[in-house]
Amino acid sequence: MTVSTTSPKGGPQTKVLKTLLLLAVIYTLYLAKSLLIPLFFSAFVALLLSPLVAIARRIYIPRTISAAALMVLLLTPFTFLGLQLAEPAERWMQALPKMAAEITEEINEISDSLVEESEKPVAEPQEEESDSFFDWFGDDDDEKEAEKAESPPEEQNTVSDKLKQNSIEMAISVLSNAPLLLAQIFACLIFIFFLLVFGPGLFKVFIRDFPIVTNKRRALVLVHHIQTELSAYIVTISIINALLGTATAIVFTYLGIDDAILWGALVALMNFVPYLGGLASCSILLVAGMVQFGLVSTAFLPAAVFLGINILESQLITPAVLGRSMQLNPLIIILWLSVAGWLWGIVGVLLAVPLLMSFKIILKNLGALPHWVRLIETK
Repeated sequence: MTVSTTSPKGGPQTKVLKTLLLLAVIYTLYLAKSLLIPLFFSAFVALLLSPLVAIARRIYIPRTISAAALMVLLLTPFTFLGLQLAEPAERWMQALPKMAAEITEEINEISDSLVEESEKPVAEPQEEESDSFFDWFGDDDDEKEAEKAESPPEEQNTVSDKLKQNSIEMAISVLSNAPLLLAQIFACLIFIFFLLVFGPGLFKVFIRDFPIVTNKRRALVLVHHIQTELSAYIVTISIINALLGTATAIVFTYLGIDDAILWGALVALMNFVPYLGGLASCSILLVAGMVQFGLVSTAFLPAAVFLGINILESQLITPAVLGRSMQLNPLIIILWLSVAGWLWGIVGVLLAVPLLMSFKIILKNLGALPHWVRLIETK
């Protein structure tokens, strides 16, 4: 009698292998992020633009010409907007150390007044006790009180210097990462162009000749479904965020807030990150209000105005436009944003929701893991 050495389905060895495989995939995604980020971003953009190239091909326009024209149309508005925002963005970057110093000084003044008020009732009993019993220690007590009075400003100056140093380091890190960012943008443009020109031909060969694709018709339907739903989602979200940024810039201009176009573009970009993007925008606008108006109630005006516009957009407009088919569970989104941000940084956070949408569409069309699909869609 022979004894089978294979482990049963779902046994301990299989679970260990699956866990190791998952850890290996996560490590690979983290290690190869400099290569995978441009590839994924280019794939999403090419997926959105490929139907337009196909339409141009039907009227006998070569793919090279239509892809180049689409790239120019795509880059022109962003280049114009970048030129318009370059000067105010540079001015704010240069003003970061000064802003940190001014805010720190005002906070120090408030903390000094609070410390003085809290120390007044404590100092009186000590003086009475020293006068009545330990008069010969009076000089030492005076020296200690003088040291206590002198120590808080030193500590506060140290905190101020640290804040200034941190702001300078942040500005230096942003400038030092600029070449890498420009290189990744250039790589994305090249990938998008070549995917638009040569991607459809490679995809047809892959579907037709590779044995890994067993159901060719189903694969074509799946890719078309992903392209349709993802395109609808990204285009709709882009239009909503553009309108949000435009409305914010118009209201800020009316209220006399400086650099309204810069803040409108910032909140439009940050709003691609659900929930967390709005909170980050409110925090940035709160700092901008404190810099422009000082530590007064008016400093809350930019953040409060944007919060009202954002609530109107997120609670009324976006759910009505997208509908239930595009909705995702908020907790799943937050967890997924955390994982994507840990793996790929800011770009990973921006790509997190499209990746989650693609994952959900693939599982739904293949009929695989229906419990995961329900978990992602649960409200």
